[in-house]
Amino acid sequence: MPPQSLAPAAAVLAGVKAAVHEIYDTALIRKLDAQHYMHPFTDHAALKEKGVRVMVRGDGIYLWDSEGNKSLDGMSGLWCVNVGYGRTRISEAVYKQMETLPFYNSFFNTTNVPAVRLAALLVELSPPQFNHVFFTGSGSEANDTNLRMVRRYWDLMGYQGRHTIISRYNAYHGSTLAGSALGGMEGMHEQAGMIPGIEHIGQPNYLESGQGMSENEFGLVAAGWLEKKILEVGADKVAAFIGEPVQGAGGVIIPPATYWPEIQRICDKYGILLIADEVICGFGRLGAWFGSELMQIKPDLITFAKGVTSGYVPLGGVLVGDRVAKVLIDKGGDFNHGFTYSGHPVACAAALENLHILLEEKLVEKVALETGPYLKAKFAALADHPLVGFANSCGFVAGLNLVRKKAANVHDSEYFQPDQSVGMICRGHMFENGMIMRAVGDRMIIAPPLVMTCAQIDEMVAKIRFCLDATLADLQQRGWM
Repeated sequence: MPPQSLAPAAAVLAGVKAAVHEIYDTALIRKLDAQHYMHPFTDHAALKEKGVRVMVRGDGIYLWDSEGNKSLDGMSGLWCVNVGYGRTRISEAVYKQMETLPFYNSFFNTTNVPAVRLAALLVELSPPQFNHVFFTGSGSEANDTNLRMVRRYWDLMGYQGRHTIISRYNAYHGSTLAGSALGGMEGMHEQAGMIPGIEHIGQPNYLESGQGMSENEFGLVAAGWLEKKILEVGADKVAAFIGEPVQGAGGVIIPPATYWPEIQRICDKYGILLIADEVICGFGRLGAWFGSELMQIKPDLITFAKGVTSGYVPLGGVLVGDRVAKVLIDKGGDFNHGFTYSGHPVACAAALENLHILLEEKLVEKVALETGPYLKAKFAALADHPLVGFANSCGFVAGLNLVRKKAANVHDSEYFQPDQSVGMICRGHMFENGMIMRAVGDRMIIAPPLVMTCAQIDEMVAKIRFCLDATLADLQQRGWM
């Protein structure tokens, strides 16, 4: 018998083991979850009342929960399962590495083979200005690393006052203290506070701010906000600009074609560093290995994570351009920054196998030339639905705006009240009908696995339309339409 103080814990463990043998005791798992598991970005009181959905298996683009319900995963887990679920090759690579060398650190003049091989492969796949990689455990850690690298770079260049980094409102750059400060989410700033030397400008959201302009005209206007902020802060104090090629968590905000080239011109004009946060956009998501290539920019630093392992094992990092790497390596001495799991051999082994799958199956090219254009056409057709005011896509990210009343000019559409939470109502109908689609306000977004076929795109769009119909009927019953 265990000591009395440990008896409750022992009883719980026995219950978990029993649940495994009984396949899945959903009620027990939900109870334990409510008692012990604190979820990210969650109202726990509301979750406890509703209860969690217990996901237990994945295969290709599909997921099953503990009660046998099948769903089409339109969000690739969390923007990351690019090669789909159930890839035995990755699990075998992970097992082999665990049996060989499950862990060793990269401190104290040591390295490991998977980390070195992965760094070399990432350099081969990335734009030509990148020849070095700094590994982290996540995209949040990678953006913390960017802040440290940028400020260290300017210190070494003799500009100790050049520490300000400019970002955008509604951007997402992680949830660590530096990552949340770099991002532009007000709710995160309210809870975590800010750190000195970070400024924000407006996002290139044509629907939100482009009234009376063409998209290309608005792209130049939105990029011009960066130059205004540089002059406001003082060009001698601005270190870098950071942005996602396409904003993900902010609602799949696809900038006009004129936006990023003008951002590049402004960065070059004032000599500031350009950071592309490609945690979502990298590794084929937009139909290119990196979104920077699609947007025709040449960043000095690229943040990566998620798709580098297809989410199978946590891994992130920074591609460090020659401009920065040369100074840090040749002039810097010790760079007093890093993590226990920087270059973790198991994570790097998973990433290597994942990238080989992307290469061998030509998934990046497939999204660029076949399935991406097919998704674009099929998703755009949803704009004929009474609830959809605007639908657009880029590669394998897409979004549509729910509106109360459509108009010929998208800026004249009538929107629902924020407290009606129509996006969450729609999301509920999606989940109930086997379609995983995310709501950002009243914008519904997807980022499906890159392995999705044209036939599966048809299946997904049909599910979305069915759920839009269910949402419309629901809103009409509430008297909101």
